[in-house]
Amino acid sequence: MRVVMRTPDLLGFALRSLGGARTRTLLMLLAMSIGVASVVLLTALGEGARRYVVGEFAQLGTHLLIMLPGRSETTGGAPPLLGATPRDLTLDDAMALLRERSILRVAPLTVGNAPVSYGSREREVTVIGATADFFPIRHLTIGSGSSLPALDPGRGASVVVIGSGLRRELFGSQRALGQWVRIDDRRFRVIGILGEGGESLGQDLDDMAVIPVASAQVVFDTPSLFRVLIQARSEDDIERAKKAAREIIRERHDGEDDVTIISQDALLSTFDRILGALTYTVGGIAAISLAVAGILIMNVMLVAVSQRVAEIGLLKALGAPERQVLRLFLVESVMLAAAGATLGVLIAVAGIFVLREVFPTFPIAAPLWATPAAVGVAIVTGLVFGVLPARRAARLDPVHALSGR
Repeated sequence: MRVVMRTPDLLGFALRSLGGARTRTLLMLLAMSIGVASVVLLTALGEGARRYVVGEFAQLGTHLLIMLPGRSETTGGAPPLLGATPRDLTLDDAMALLRERSILRVAPLTVGNAPVSYGSREREVTVIGATADFFPIRHLTIGSGSSLPALDPGRGASVVVIGSGLRRELFGSQRALGQWVRIDDRRFRVIGILGEGGESLGQDLDDMAVIPVASAQVVFDTPSLFRVLIQARSEDDIERAKKAAREIIRERHDGEDDVTIISQDALLSTFDRILGALTYTVGGIAAISLAVAGILIMNVMLVAVSQRVAEIGLLKALGAPERQVLRLFLVESVMLAAAGATLGVLIAVAGIFVLREVFPTFPIAAPLWATPAAVGVAIVTGLVFGVLPARRAARLDPVHALSGR
C-alpha cells in the first residue's frame, strides 16, 4: 500500500524536520539571508548612484547644450581629447547664437579661481564670469538681493553675486548686500546672495562668486570663453539648436569646425547606461553568494540524509514512494530558501533605512526588479541544490535504511 501525503501534511512534516535540527536550519537561513540582502543592498547602492547622477545633471538646467572651444578628436592620448583650438571662443561668437530661433538663452562663461576678501577676511573661491541668463539656465535662485543686471555682455560692471557659504565666511553676522569686496585686485559691490545650493557635479554652489563676464575676462586677463551654455526653447528644439549653433560658429570661424557641442541629454543617457550596467553587474556579483548558500544547503542536506536514514527507511517501509520522499526533501530545501530570502529582504530594508538616515542626500533605493529577482533566484537555488540530497534519500533501500545502513 502506498502512502500519499497531502500538501498540509507535507508542509507540517518539513517544518517539524527543520525545527528538530535548529542549528543546521539557522546556519542555512543565515547563509541564504546574507545572499539575498547582499543582492538587494548592492543593487540599491547602484540605483542610488544612478539617481544621484541623474539629479545632478538635472540641476544643470533643462534643454541644455554646452559649447566648448576645440574640436573633439584623438590627439595621441586616450580619446576623446580636445585638440588644438584654431580660434578662441569669444563673446561675439556667443551672442551671435541668439539669432537662431530655436535657442532661448545663451550664457557665455569665463571661470577661474581668485581670492575674495572683505576687511581682514579672505577666501579662495571659484569666480564665474557670466550674464544675467546664467541664473535661469542653471536654475540658480537668489536668496536675497538681485542677480546680475541684464547688461551688454561686452560691458563690465563692478557687481558680484556671492554664495551663501562665502557670505558667512566673509561677513559673518554682518549685512553683506551693498558692501564692497575685493576679487583679486579689483573691487566689486555685493548685489545678491545665492540661495542655499549645496553641490552640483562637484562644484560647491555656496562657495562661489558670479560677476559679469566682461569683468571676469579683465580679472583673469583672457579674451576667450571657458564654456557657452545654450538653452533650447524646448526638447524638440535641442537637435535643431545644436546643428544651428555649430553652423553659426563655423561661419564665424572661416569654415573651421573648431568647437565641441555636448548635449545634456546625451551625457545623461551615457551615464544612465553606464550606471545601469554597473547596477546589474554588482547585482550579479552579489548573486554569487546565493550560489554559495545553495551549495551550503546541498551539503547540509546531504549530511541530514545520512543522519535520517532510519526515518527515511520507515517512510518507505510504510509505503511512501520514491517520489514522495523526493518531494519531502525538496520542500524542506525550498522552505529554507524562502525563509532565508524573506529574512534577507528584511535585513536589506533595514540596511537601506539606516543608509538613508546616515546619507540623507544620497537617493538610495532598490530597483523594482531587485527584490523579486533576489527572492526568485534564492528559491530556485534552494530547489536546484536540493535535488541531489533529495534523490539520494529517495533511492535508499528501505531494508538497509531501517537497519541504519
